[in-house]
Amino acid sequence: MPAPSSKYQDDQSKDARTSYFNKPALDVSIAFPQATPASIFPPAVSDFYHFDDLLSPEEQAIRVKVRECMEKEVAPIMTKYWEKAEFPFEVIPKLGALRVAGGTIKGYGCPGLSITGSAIATAEMSRVDASCSTFILVHSSLAMLTIGMCGSSAQKEKYLPSLAKLESIGCWALTEPDYGSDASSLKTTATKVAGGWILEGQKRWIGNSTFADILVIFARNTSTNQINAYLVMKDAPGLQATKIENKIGLRIVQNGDILLKKVFVPDEDRLPGVNSFQDTNKVLAVSRVMVAWQPIGISMGVYDMCLRYLKERKQFGAPLAAFQINQQKLVHMLGNVQAMVLIGWRLCKLYEAGKMTVGQASLGKSWITVKAREVVSLGRELLGGNGILADFLVAKAFCDLEPIYTYEGTYEINSLVTGREITGIASFKPAVSRSRM
Repeated sequence: MPAPSSKYQDDQSKDARTSYFNKPALDVSIAFPQATPASIFPPAVSDFYHFDDLLSPEEQAIRVKVRECMEKEVAPIMTKYWEKAEFPFEVIPKLGALRVAGGTIKGYGCPGLSITGSAIATAEMSRVDASCSTFILVHSSLAMLTIGMCGSSAQKEKYLPSLAKLESIGCWALTEPDYGSDASSLKTTATKVAGGWILEGQKRWIGNSTFADILVIFARNTSTNQINAYLVMKDAPGLQATKIENKIGLRIVQNGDILLKKVFVPDEDRLPGVNSFQDTNKVLAVSRVMVAWQPIGISMGVYDMCLRYLKERKQFGAPLAAFQINQQKLVHMLGNVQAMVLIGWRLCKLYEAGKMTVGQASLGKSWITVKAREVVSLGRELLGGNGILADFLVAKAFCDLEPIYTYEGTYEINSLVTGREITGIASFKPAVSRSRM
C-alpha cells in the first residue's frame, strides 16, 4: 500500500509551493493586539528633570519640529526599510525641509544653529530612528563641517548651499580596511600632477557613499607625507563605491567600500585647511559631541516605548508596569537618561564657551554610549519576546546602538584620548610596538 502523500509532495508546481510557504505575515497589530507598535510612536515622557527648561526658545522649536517630522514621516516606514537594509530616499526632502543640515555653519544657506540646537535635532532623530540621524550626521557634521571649517570661500559658495538643502548629499571617507582606530596611518595617497592630484587607495565603512554626490576623501600627500582632504564627485572616473552587506545595526545607513583607482581631483577641489591629521581632529572633536547625542536620543525612545508597552501589556491579571522589578528597571533607565542628557548638555555649553577639550568630548561620547547600552539592554528585557522584534523599536535600537558604540572612536580609544589629557601620557601604542620603532 503506498504511503500517504503529504501536502508538500502533492504540490506539483514551484508556484504552488511558493504560495503555500510564503503567505504574508499578519500585521503586528492583529498578531499582537495588546501593545501598540513603534510605527505609531509613543509620547515623549523621558524629560523627568525638565531639561527642556534649559533650552532657548529657538532650541525648543527645533525639538518640536524635528520630533513631529520623525514621528509622522519616519516612524511608520522605518521598520520596513530597516528589515530590507534599504534607504528611504522619499524622506530626504522632508528632512531637508527641517533646515538642520549644516548645523552650526553660518552663511552659505546653512542654518547657523547653536551646537545645543544641533544636538537636540540629533537626539530627536535618533529617538525615532538612529539610521536617519547617522545619515544626517555623516552629511552635516562630517562632510559639510569639514568644508565649512577647512574649505576655501569658493568651495563653500559652490557646495554648501545645495548640501544644506539636501539637494546634494555628502559623505566623509577617512577609515580604511587596515586603519580604523589608527586612522592617522592611512595609506590612500594623493600625488601632485599638472592641474590637480591623483588619488589611489581604498576606504571602508563610509556612510552615504553609495549615493553621495560629494565625497570628502582623506589621503596622504606623497610630497609632504601629511594628511590632506579632497572633494571627489560621484561620477569621477576611477571611483567605485559598493554597499557593505549583512550588518546587524544601522541597517538603513548605506555604508560602503570605496575604491580609488587613479582618480583625478582638480586643484580647486583640494581643501586648503586640511594640512595634517590635527586638522582632521578639529572636525572630529565637534562631530563627537553630535555622536554623543545619538545614544541619548536612542535611550529616550527606548524608555518612551517601554513605559507605554508596560502599561498596555497585561500578564497575571495586571499590566506589566505594576510589577516591582519592572518599575525598578524603568527607573534605572530613566536615571541614565537624565544623567546622559546633562553630560551632553554640558559638553555643548563648554563648546559654545570655547572651553571644550578633545578629552572632554571623548569622555562624553564613551560614557554616554556605555549608559545607553544599559538602557537598551534593560528595555530588551522588559519587552520579553517582543524585545527581539523591530516592530516594537527596542530590538532595532539595541542593534543600532552597537555601531555607534564603535564609530567616531571606540569606547577604548575615546577613553585613551581622555586618559592622555588627564595624565599627559599617550598610551595608544603598546610598549612592544614602541620598543621596535
